[in-house]
Amino acid sequence: MAELILGPLLRHVGTCDATVWVETSEACTVRVLGHEERTWNVSGHHYALVVVEGLEPGSTTPYEVTLDGRPVWPLPSAVPSMIRTLRKDDDTLVLTFGSCRFATMSTTEGNRHLGADALDAYAVRMAEQSPDQWPDALLLLGDQVYADELSPETEARVAEIHDVNEPPGPQVRNFEEYTWLYAESWTDPQVRWLMSTVPTSMIFDDHDVRDDWNTSESWRDELEATSWWEERIVGALSSYWVYQHLGNLAPSHLAENELYQRVRKHGGDVEPMLREFASAADEEADGAKGTQWSYRRDLGVARLLVIDSRCGRVLSGGRREMVSDPEFSWIERQTEGDYDHLLVGTSLPWLLPRALHDLESWDERLAAGSRGPRVAAVAEKIRRGADLEHWAAFRDSFDRLARLFAEVGAGRKAGPAGRAPSTISVLSGDVHHAYVAQAHYAEKLQSLVYQLTCSPLHNYVPAAMKVAFRISWRRATERTVRFILGRVSRVPPVPIHWSKVAGPFFGDQVATLHLNGRTARLVMEQARNDRDGTPRFKTMTDLELTTGNDY
Repeated sequence: MAELILGPLLRHVGTCDATVWVETSEACTVRVLGHEERTWNVSGHHYALVVVEGLEPGSTTPYEVTLDGRPVWPLPSAVPSMIRTLRKDDDTLVLTFGSCRFATMSTTEGNRHLGADALDAYAVRMAEQSPDQWPDALLLLGDQVYADELSPETEARVAEIHDVNEPPGPQVRNFEEYTWLYAESWTDPQVRWLMSTVPTSMIFDDHDVRDDWNTSESWRDELEATSWWEERIVGALSSYWVYQHLGNLAPSHLAENELYQRVRKHGGDVEPMLREFASAADEEADGAKGTQWSYRRDLGVARLLVIDSRCGRVLSGGRREMVSDPEFSWIERQTEGDYDHLLVGTSLPWLLPRALHDLESWDERLAAGSRGPRVAAVAEKIRRGADLEHWAAFRDSFDRLARLFAEVGAGRKAGPAGRAPSTISVLSGDVHHAYVAQAHYAEKLQSLVYQLTCSPLHNYVPAAMKVAFRISWRRATERTVRFILGRVSRVPPVPIHWSKVAGPFFGDQVATLHLNGRTARLVMEQARNDRDGTPRFKTMTDLELTTGNDY
């Protein structure tokens, strides 16, 4: 008899359709609101992505999940799960986002560094609210699982199979062990219900694979020379495709996805098929990557464009690009048209504190050999040791993204309405703190351009790094760093300038964008446990992002 192992996860939701993802204990037929899908098998794990169609726009529909006709969800006495479709021609959207969620509260008890789980806190609050107060969408911006930092329970489980004194140490190594990470994270009761009710989009970051993933060409060369890396990257990308990527796609894109259609119709174990795909996805040829993980979703007044800033990097042959030229051209095309707000999701912040930005750009220049091979070797060590691998360390890509926002913000990408979006917001995580920065262009734009960074959902930042981040935002620090770096090698000039609007804030937190027509408001909240251990929120900032915009 089939049991529900993971899920249901509500992933895509449109005006009339939705997708619901599940993992089951054995092969079965999954049914949701009258729509059925047969599971498919990866090395003894069984999955289905049920496409639900024919829903009414703007409707709220409770749903249950049955396996071979037997109800398995919702759980007894649980708050019902619901599908809330988008409304046609609606001018409001509430989107919550964050990143970096390490394990769960139940598996990290006793860890003095970790506080409340912000997703737990969000679920607790939602359960006390009416559905019309819930967010319309949730965006998880990387590090959904930590393959290189394990909870004590998972580390012990890995140690039963591998000698953790041998490389890569106490880390997961293959697809099977990745399934343990997702099970650990997504069976948290509060988060499981939250993800069954709020449509969720995702993108990976480095810890979903390994810290500093794709930092540089030499990093890739070293990892590819090990005996364990091939199995690790195949397991990482195969599991990402199954657990995260498929749910990012709309039903129309699923119907066009050749691999997905082959998988669901195969009838046997599709593990060899996914291995071949994952290995090719990691490869680079002719300045392009083997697959594209970036995607787009239209959410009423907003266009959400999620950029893969990890696997899509081009690093060989002397090139250094955050995404390949063909993929960047695709990104540019997705900004064309009429919408009120452009939301660009990328796990790594586009705008860092200016001092850190200059440091990363300077290091990239030296590592490329501007002062000779010896200095380049030192710069490469600094790059890896200090994690200097954000957009600032890919200056050509940083500048191209800045130019794209100028095009969009000036209305040169607009559709028939001829009007630029009111805001362009880059949503990011990774850096284990939260802040808001505003970009300033020499050309007057119709759009206000922001960097909105929120991290972590459940992790921490060492005290020394808190001090470093606070100091790095100071103008005096910016001027001092630029002077010192200029004595060694000129820092490339930037095409824009930016200023901090709010933050930095530290702690487990989420951010929520409230869009209403052409207005935008951002709320950042920190999760804390009250006296009885219930996670609650404290508001860190509540900002009107469009105040003073004349367009």
